[in-house]
Amino acid sequence: MTDLPVLVVGAGPSGLSAAHALARAGRRVVMVDKADRLGGAPILSGYARLVPSGEWARDAIGGMVRRVEADPQIDIRRGATVASFSGDPGAFRVRLSDGTEFAASAAILCTGFTHFDSVNKPEWGFGTYPDVVTTTQVEQMFSSGKGVRCPSDGREPERVAILLCVGSRDRQIGREWCSKICCTVSANIAMEIREALPKSSVYIYYMDIRTFGLYEGQYYWESQEKHRVKYIKARIAEVTSDGRRLILKGEDTLVKRPITIPFDMVVHAIGMDPNVDNRVIAATFGVELEKYGHIRKASSYAATGGTSRPGVFVAGAATGPETIDDSIAQGQSAAMAALAVVQDVVRQAAE
Repeated sequence: MTDLPVLVVGAGPSGLSAAHALARAGRRVVMVDKADRLGGAPILSGYARLVPSGEWARDAIGGMVRRVEADPQIDIRRGATVASFSGDPGAFRVRLSDGTEFAASAAILCTGFTHFDSVNKPEWGFGTYPDVVTTTQVEQMFSSGKGVRCPSDGREPERVAILLCVGSRDRQIGREWCSKICCTVSANIAMEIREALPKSSVYIYYMDIRTFGLYEGQYYWESQEKHRVKYIKARIAEVTSDGRRLILKGEDTLVKRPITIPFDMVVHAIGMDPNVDNRVIAATFGVELEKYGHIRKASSYAATGGTSRPGVFVAGAATGPETIDDSIAQGQSAAMAALAVVQDVVRQAAE
C-alpha cells in the first residue's frame, strides 16, 4: 500500500506540475491523458507567447512535457481515459479504457477546460464570415510563424477588432462567469498584432476591463500608451459584411451613440467553458460539480486541492477559469496534499 502510485488525470500545465512534484518526492505516478500528446490546451491548441512570461508555449510547456516524459517515476498513458474508479484513500482501484487495471493511493484531476465555441454566438459572425476568428486562431497564426492574415484571401488586415467576453459574462447563453484571463490575453494579442503589422489599427471592444492583479500596467496601459491599441466601451449587436469588409454594429456606451464600423478582421476573445467531459468525470470519480459544471473544490481552508471525495484532488482550470501560472502552482499543491493522504494511511495502518 505504501508504494502505490498516485493517479494524475490530464497532462496540461497543472497535471504536468503535479506529476513532476510527486516524482521529485519519490512517489510513482500514473499519468493518463485522452490526447495522443501531452501539454494540454497550450500545446494542443497551438498557443503562442504566454502571459505574463512572454515565453513561447512550445518552449515553456514543451519543457515541462519533456521533463515528465524523461522521468522514470512517471508512467504515461496517452490516448486513454479512466473507465472506473473505486475504493478508498490508499487503496483505490483504477481501470483504464484500454483495459489496464491497477491500484492507486490517491488521484489528482487536472482535466482542464473546453474553449467556448463561438458558433454559440452566431450574431457576431463566427462560422458565417471566414475573417471572423477566435483568439486561439490568432495564437495559432503567430505560433505557425506565418503571421496574422485574413483567412479569406491571405491579406494582412489593416483594421482589426477584438471583441471581449465572447462566451463569458453572458446570461443569455448561460455563461455567467468571468473567464479571468481573456482581457489580458486580448491586450497581449493586440500588442503582438501592432508589432507585426505596425500600419494596422487594432480596437478592443469591451464591457469593462479585468486585467487583474499585476497585469494592469504591463498589458492594459502599455497596450494603449506604447502600442496605440484603442479601447472602446461598447455593446456589440452584430457583425455582418458589405461584401468587401466586415461591418461591426452596436452602441458606444460611453457617448450613447450607435456605431457601424468596417474591419478586415474581427477576433472573438473566447472564454473558458467547463470541460465537456465533466459529467462523465464526476460520475466516474464520485465527485461533485459546482452549479456551472466545473469540478467543485473543497474549502481551501480545510483541504488544499480537495474535492467532495477523500483522496481525490483537483487542480487548475478543472475547477473554473484559471491562469497557466496558477494552474502550475495548484498542481504542486495538490501533489503535496495527495502525499499527505498517503502518509495518513500509512500512519493509521501502523497504529
